[in-house]
Amino acid sequence: MTQQGRTVAVVGGGYGGAAVAKALDEHADVVLIEPKDAFVNAAGALRALTRPEEWAERIFFPYDGFLRRGTHVREYAAGVDAGGVTLASGARVEADYIVLATGSGYPYPAKTRTDAAAEAVVHFKESHAELAGADRVLIAGAGPVGLELAGEIRDVWPGKRITVVDPAPELLPGYAEELRAELHRQLERLDVEVRLGAGLDAEPDVEPGRAGNVRAGVGGESVEADIWYRAYGVSTNSGFLGDGLAPLNGRGQLPVTPLLNVDGHPHVYAVGDVTDVPEEKRAGSAMQHAEVVAANIIAQVGGEAPTREYRPLPVPVVLLPLGPEHGVGQIPSETGPSMLDAASVADWKGRDLMYGKFAELFGLG
Repeated sequence: MTQQGRTVAVVGGGYGGAAVAKALDEHADVVLIEPKDAFVNAAGALRALTRPEEWAERIFFPYDGFLRRGTHVREYAAGVDAGGVTLASGARVEADYIVLATGSGYPYPAKTRTDAAAEAVVHFKESHAELAGADRVLIAGAGPVGLELAGEIRDVWPGKRITVVDPAPELLPGYAEELRAELHRQLERLDVEVRLGAGLDAEPDVEPGRAGNVRAGVGGESVEADIWYRAYGVSTNSGFLGDGLAPLNGRGQLPVTPLLNVDGHPHVYAVGDVTDVPEEKRAGSAMQHAEVVAANIIAQVGGEAPTREYRPLPVPVVLLPLGPEHGVGQIPSETGPSMLDAASVADWKGRDLMYGKFAELFGLG
């Protein structure tokens, strides 16, 4: 039942923001503040690069009609206080409850570089053409994004030379040795060269994602390629907050309570990458945060105390596809970390990259 006059401002329409806005749509007057015209399922962005005709449009879900009662405001937030959100235009959204869900930034193509879905589709197709003509690919960064990009490229182009470099001494530190060993085996079978212990001495002169004569120093050695990608450099989208609500940590994240309130603000919540919750920043975690926050705001709107708490999983979780049929995964079990084989990773994520989940959320399934 809707509580008339109770406004919830949700800042950011990514994985966590979209989920909490949808969950609260029948319970309050939701204002979704998001400059993009469509939700972006970033899990599919790398395949949108390698298979744009099949995937570029498929990762976008229009906000138009997403909320039955609520409204979508296509603006950036410029400031937030306990009573509402100030927009970049200078307009103000007064709110009884605020949910901060602005996520994080990451280099293209893992994250799009425009707020218009149609323009982003054009970018993917243009980038695909650059990649298609390159025989040698250099990927700087051997985290999940860099390795997933390597797997997507290999799935489409069996003959390209793919080199991944990273200054870290091992792949996926903090995960089970069994998983890391299996990851090495699969990368070797896919003929992806991985150089650990040495990153780029300096970034190449060629723009990332653009074909050109790429020369890079890696640990004092020269590496040549026809195109390169930056798969490092995550940044929390919290610059508009300053320290107005609560002091940000060194990564730009907000301190939150187990209820996912911003410290000191019982009607202000945060979800996803913008929180200081000690866990991997994943889409799944953001959507679990959204469930907790929605339940707590529904309780408050109904005159009850919020009681739902978020507890991070006891072991690190990862689902890392290497193309649609390969990959590794780790989930919790009663005895500790449990590894998923390639077939399970393909079933859970690799084949459809969560398209079905968001088609259902946006009423397209």
